[in-house]
Amino acid sequence: MNAVIRVEELKLTRSLVGVIATLAIVIGMVALLGGITAGVASGNPELIGQAGAAAALDWDGLLAGASQITAVVGILGFGIVLAWMFGREFTDGTITGLFALPISRSRIALAKLVVYAIWAASVSIALVVSVLALGLLSGYGSPGVETWTALGRLCALGILSAGLAIPVALIATITRSLLAAVASTVALVVIAQVGALAGGGGWMPLAAPALWAMSDGTTVTTVQLAVSGVIPLAFSAFTCLAWKRLQLDH
Repeated sequence: MNAVIRVEELKLTRSLVGVIATLAIVIGMVALLGGITAGVASGNPELIGQAGAAAALDWDGLLAGASQITAVVGILGFGIVLAWMFGREFTDGTITGLFALPISRSRIALAKLVVYAIWAASVSIALVVSVLALGLLSGYGSPGVETWTALGRLCALGILSAGLAIPVALIATITRSLLAAVASTVALVVIAQVGALAGGGGWMPLAAPALWAMSDGTTVTTVQLAVSGVIPLAFSAFTCLAWKRLQLDH
């Protein structure tokens, strides 16, 4: 199993998709937050009105903006990487060679998910470090207890967003299509946003982590957040089962 995980790790770390996605999520976050901060500091009334809570030039405003961006960019960025990890095997035709390996295909799928989880957690931590650095460079001072707690929620939001993208792996497997997997990633983002706007609140699993992070944990209960945690566990199991039942002639 360790050898399979190592192979999947090399596939991801040496691919342009993995590198570009990591840079896009982390550097993209800093660029967007930096742009918002600069715009608010310049007194741009239109930007200040659109930014809402993120318009405050302090730690609260910075973290509010970071949570809003992560809520959208998180699922999208993580989902695209997941779509590539599973969908490319079918698009490139490498799935045929996997049948000849002396290890079950369900373990290969599990190895992909393990590598994905480690990568997503690492990116989430890097995201928090970059936001922390931006806040310090912006002159917001040393973070207090509440700020550190909010940074922890931001990291958790990134990890939960990565988990909510795992259905993409199952869709890539069932459709055997990279494009279908990417399209499903976009669909997850849309569903999450529409659910939040429609008032689904904490009972909308795709939107609950974002609402939890943006409300400082006040509008989403532990039970509601736990429901969101069921999605990655369930779809990971479904994906491994689907890989176990793969057939070359289908």
